[in-house]
Amino acid sequence: MRLMTTAAMLLIALGAAGAEPLHEAELLFPLESWHNHGSCIVECPNGDLLTCWFHGSGERKSDDVLIEGARKVKGADGWSARFVMADTPGFPDTNCCMIIDPQQRLWLLWPTIQANLWESALMKYKISDNYMMAEGAPEWNVMKVLHAKPGDDFEEKVQRKANEYLASVDIPEAFAPQVELWKKHILTQAADKLTRRLGWFTRAHPLFLEDGRLLVGLYSDGFSFSLVAISDDLGETWSFSDPIVGGGNIQPSFARKRDGTLVAFMRDNGPAPKRVMVSESSDRGETWSTVYDHPIFNNPGSGLELMTLSDGDWVVIYNDEPMGRHSLAVSLSDDEGATWKWTRHLELVEPGQGSFHYPSIIEGSDGNLHASYSYFVRDGGNGKEGKSIKYAKFNKAWIKQGDPAK
Repeated sequence: MRLMTTAAMLLIALGAAGAEPLHEAELLFPLESWHNHGSCIVECPNGDLLTCWFHGSGERKSDDVLIEGARKVKGADGWSARFVMADTPGFPDTNCCMIIDPQQRLWLLWPTIQANLWESALMKYKISDNYMMAEGAPEWNVMKVLHAKPGDDFEEKVQRKANEYLASVDIPEAFAPQVELWKKHILTQAADKLTRRLGWFTRAHPLFLEDGRLLVGLYSDGFSFSLVAISDDLGETWSFSDPIVGGGNIQPSFARKRDGTLVAFMRDNGPAPKRVMVSESSDRGETWSTVYDHPIFNNPGSGLELMTLSDGDWVVIYNDEPMGRHSLAVSLSDDEGATWKWTRHLELVEPGQGSFHYPSIIEGSDGNLHASYSYFVRDGGNGKEGKSIKYAKFNKAWIKQGDPAK
């Protein structure tokens, strides 16, 4: 989401306070057999909405995968025709995300998969200052590789953080051999210069802090944990946080407390039972606390997004069942995540009928929440089957209303 003035935030808060419940939804394009997944949505400074996702015959193993996009021009009834945002011929381009920077430029960040393995991901980003046309792809001014260089002390930091995490959880003695294998695996990888510099990539929105610092949440399927790429000069140079090591915590998404504390919610890529995983930073993303399981949120090990709204409330959009992605929920907190008083479902079907996942969410200048997510449905006798990206617009009043009674 673009940065807002104090006056704009006040108008949003006043408008939302007396709003009637609102929910609208539509597919960006008709259902199809092609794989469409991993979307991200932003609002442009002119009020247009822009969404990107990856499209192809598969994911990392399919060399035809590319990044597509579509826009909803402010005031338009529907979404534009699709267009290509990024394509590396002969290589899969996946897991894209976007953000508008303080100079009102559009950033697209994504990994190109070098050898059809997630561990071979190479992070890239493009920047555009001409992207608010009525149709067609943005014009890109800058394209760079985001070279991950965690540092020569990475192995020592991984070992320390792994030990801290293991000391914080109760692991049955029967699992001790597996734990030792896990530690040996990540330490061996951390000691190898190539392995620790390759395979990091994005999923959720980056975050700009008030001082202009950019935080890009990265994760590695090889390590199965996360870290943060940090830039204080709009991508001219990068540094990297200490590793955020836990039992399979990936795809970090950020919220910021009023006191400056950063909170990361992460997908659980570890063994069952799966929960949303959490870590905190009190130094602007440089170091992170011991990872812990969220006491409330179930999650089947799927992507989610967390964000701070302009009035200080928090919202999280996530799959809320421990098994399966057939249930997509949005929850609201008015006390910076201490409690989550309101939850409502954007999608809820019987297991096996559909998957609604990898959601992306922003707060618009209209005071509403705008989300996009992967929409996969199976034929339940109604002739509808296939994959698309779905867009939903709703407000806090709709969340607070709760699910309708059955």
